[in-house]
Amino acid sequence: MRLPWRRLLAALSLAAAMVVAPAATASASANSAPSSGWNNFSCRPSAQHPRPVVLVHGTFGNGTDNWLAFAPYLVQRGYCVYSFDYGMLPGVPLIGGLGPIADSAQQLSDFTDRVLAASGTSKVDIVGHSQGGMMPRYYLRFLGGATKVNALVALAPDNHGTTLDGLTKLLPYFPGAADALHGITPGLADQVAGSPFQQHLNAGGDTVPGVHYTVISTIYDEVVTPYTTQALSGPDVHNVVLQDLCPVDVSEHVAIGLTDRIAFHEAANALDPAHATPTTCLSAFS
Repeated sequence: MRLPWRRLLAALSLAAAMVVAPAATASASANSAPSSGWNNFSCRPSAQHPRPVVLVHGTFGNGTDNWLAFAPYLVQRGYCVYSFDYGMLPGVPLIGGLGPIADSAQQLSDFTDRVLAASGTSKVDIVGHSQGGMMPRYYLRFLGGATKVNALVALAPDNHGTTLDGLTKLLPYFPGAADALHGITPGLADQVAGSPFQQHLNAGGDTVPGVHYTVISTIYDEVVTPYTTQALSGPDVHNVVLQDLCPVDVSEHVAIGLTDRIAFHEAANALDPAHATPTTCLSAFS
């Protein structure tokens, strides 16, 4: 998820109102992101960066806003970069990640196939923020994505769900609240710790063979809580906490995906481990 819980509640109310209102505006399309080097389907991966990078936004985000800093960061380093919108609900324009996560994973699968066809490559790398770091795991495990993805780099992902600092634990005390949450925004219900979706996703282990996993977390995460639940277990997994790289980094859940160049540097290391350089506080200026 992308927003602190107070803003999340406001967004929930807005989403509920918009779902029942007549649709006045079409949802954003995969082509809504800037095309100058980003979402440029004429881009051909270089020998140095042979795989396209697919960026997957978080809840309440879209394929443009979530990546206004990180997409150019990668483009400037010679990557072919793509982003898209997923999980849009009827009548709720520009706000993604609200639909059922299994459906969103199918949208990721379809978009990845489009990127592979355009680039002429056999695999992509995926970088996701929040839900966008967790949802691709469904694609990898259940939709055949493991044969098409080299690496998954996740920024503050809710890999094992979240309680939103205990907020979701209140649901049983309000009859009908859980049903309403699922009916209005199933993508949020799927992210609640212990939900049927989370149990299905994590049954049998966190990872699948053949994919390199990196999880980048922050101790100041106020949305995916506790932050330690973001880590994955299994072979070929690198779990890292921002404050272990730079103790004075105070980025929380939103900033780690939107603006934090220390997190960006560590993500770039995961995309190109052969040329990785140490991530430190100075990486904020690189």
